[in-house]
This record gives sequence, structure tokens and C-alpha cells, in this order.
Amino acid sequence: MTTDGFAVVDKPAGWTSHDVVAKSRGILGTKRVGHSGTLDPDATGVLLLGVGKVTRLLRFLDVLPKTYVAEVVLGTETNTLDASGDVTATHEMAVSADEVRAAATAFVGDILQVPPMVSAVKIGGQRLHDLARKGIEVDRAARPVTVHRFDVGPTDDPLVFRIEVTCSSGTYVRVLAADLGQALGGGAHLRALRRTAIGPYGVAQAHPLESIELLAPSAAVAHLAVVTTDEVDLIATGRLPSLEFEGGGPWAVLDPGGELLAVAERDGDRVKPAVVLVAR
Repeated sequence: MTTDGFAVVDKPAGWTSHDVVAKSRGILGTKRVGHSGTLDPDATGVLLLGVGKVTRLLRFLDVLPKTYVAEVVLGTETNTLDASGDVTATHEMAVSADEVRAAATAFVGDILQVPPMVSAVKIGGQRLHDLARKGIEVDRAARPVTVHRFDVGPTDDPLVFRIEVTCSSGTYVRVLAADLGQALGGGAHLRALRRTAIGPYGVAQAHPLESIELLAPSAAVAHLAVVTTDEVDLIATGRLPSLEFEGGGPWAVLDPGGELLAVAERDGDRVKPAVVLVAR
């Protein structure tokens, strides 16, 4: 089976991102599989896989904005900030959809967010979720993130609101939910989190893991600007021909048939091949 490619999978609930990678290794017959965009076990939705040489392209996917849908449950806080945790506090809350929408606007734009204890962030060489399992809580510095969109809609339950969020990589939607609850004078937690898109890659393109579809390596960088060349041998040596590189990059370098040869990026005043896929 082909061992270089790209896949968009729909992660099922109850699976970790590493579970998906391990299963895909067996399905695809190769150990060289990586993922972009970790999802919590309870969450579902878009997970991007790089196979073979395409694992080297995952860093160009990690920075893409992500879109989620979920529900915010007002009035109840948990120790994980989502429905998987234990209840730590309850609040009497009565708010309208307009009030929730108004409060959500404060979280749109460039904001600071404290990562939750149930995250993979490392402090002092230890991952926060490992400390949390031991009952240890440590101080965490707030980190800059960007929320591009935070839409709110009502449900049949006056304390449950549907949300749709588009945000930068590194944003925790569960923290948005908890902070929204506090901004409304009480507390909240997140449930039913589903990632619907990573950049241009959406659920419409995602396949269940058991019917994974391996795409050409060029599909992994479809969001990048493109330059085309027929000087394949030159690129195979790690050099770039004289091409017009407009903008700030990075750029997908394709042959005339659309095959991905390399990804180039700017290094000061020059452009260099960051990843070369074509072999000599």
C-alpha cells in the first residue's frame, strides 16, 4: 500500500488522537503516521493524518485555525471544565440568549487564556494532565490565543446553549465555556464537542477510520500558495530553481502534473526548501 499520503478522518468519541494513529498504522501498513490537531477522547470530528514523508508537512497544518461546535451548560462547573469531570460547583442562573451572546463577544479577538489542568501543556517538564491525575494543581501562565468567531444559539433547555467557535491553534474551547459562565455571574462546562474543520479541511471530506482514504501528498498543503516547476532533479538536490515567490510563504512547489515536490519557506531575504519530498 502507498506509504506517502494525507488523510482527513472523523475521530470517534472515546478514542484519543494517539489511538487513531495506532489504528491507522495497522490499516495502512506503515508505522510512519502522525497527526495534526489533537482532540480530547470525548470529542469527535476532524483529525488530519500525515503518512510517510507527509509527516514532515504536519507543521504547516498545526497553525491552521480550527472550527468547533459544542454545547455550553450553564450553572454547573466541573474539575475538567467538560462533562467528563466531577461537579465542583453549582449556580442558580437565569440568562437570556441575548445576554449570553453579548457576554461571548468579550472573548472574540486576541485574548489571554489559562490552559486547563487537563491539557498536554508542559510545566516544569511534566504535562498538566499527568499532574491533574495525581490531584496536583499548579499555577499556569495565561497564553495569547485568537478567537475569530464565537456564535451562540439557544436550545430547548434554558441553561444549555449551542456554540460555534473558530479559533487559533492552542485555544481551549472548554476554557471558553468556563470563562463564559463566569462572565455571566456563575459557572459553566462544555459538552458534545465536535471539530468541524481545520483550515479548509472539513467534516464533508472526513472519512471514518475504518474506511480511511489516503490522498496525494499535495492535498496536505492545498491551503498554501503554489509555484510550479519542471526542474525536478534540481529540487531533489535540495535547491530551488529561479521562481517567482510572491508574498510571505510558505509555498507548495509542484511539478506541471500537480505532484508535490517540496515546500519552500522564507529564510530572511531568501527562499529555501523547508521540506523536500522528491527523491534523486
